[in-house]
Amino acid sequence: MRTLRVLTAAVALVALPTVRAEARAFSVSPEAAFRGAFGVAVDPQLIDWKILNSLDLGTGKAPATLAALDGKLVKIAAFIVPLEDNMQEADEFLLVPYFGACVHTPPPPPNQMVYVKMKGQKTVKIGWWDPVMFEGVIRLKQTDSAYGASYYEMEGISSTPYAPPKK
Repeated sequence: MRTLRVLTAAVALVALPTVRAEARAFSVSPEAAFRGAFGVAVDPQLIDWKILNSLDLGTGKAPATLAALDGKLVKIAAFIVPLEDNMQEADEFLLVPYFGACVHTPPPPPNQMVYVKMKGQKTVKIGWWDPVMFEGVIRLKQTDSAYGASYYEMEGISSTPYAPPKK
């Protein structure tokens, strides 16, 4: 057992520069980069809109559970709202919590919108009425767009059609 621990520590020391570089390149936590460097799947943390709603609109302060998500790989069920009308694909857009949450009607509050910019300018298809499970690295950072402010910014990684959990 001791030999295994020593071997693991030696491998970790050799891999440390790679892990740090990967963490910077992918904007993920060092833990996630470490897991990725060893071929271990990085599991995003499933979050919901209730936790994003816990950010105080008056003060802009986040409770500890929300602040702990800053810089973490997360996934969230959402609807995509393009930043320009009639877009079918985009690399920048907003995520909102409910169907029909359009920026014109009025828009959701800033703690209920996530401004997304896809990693490497990758584009995703926009299905106006289709829920998605979206994955990316979230930051607690106010971002202004032509459609209003958002208290969250995300580096988008992937979007898949939403499927409700099996019971």
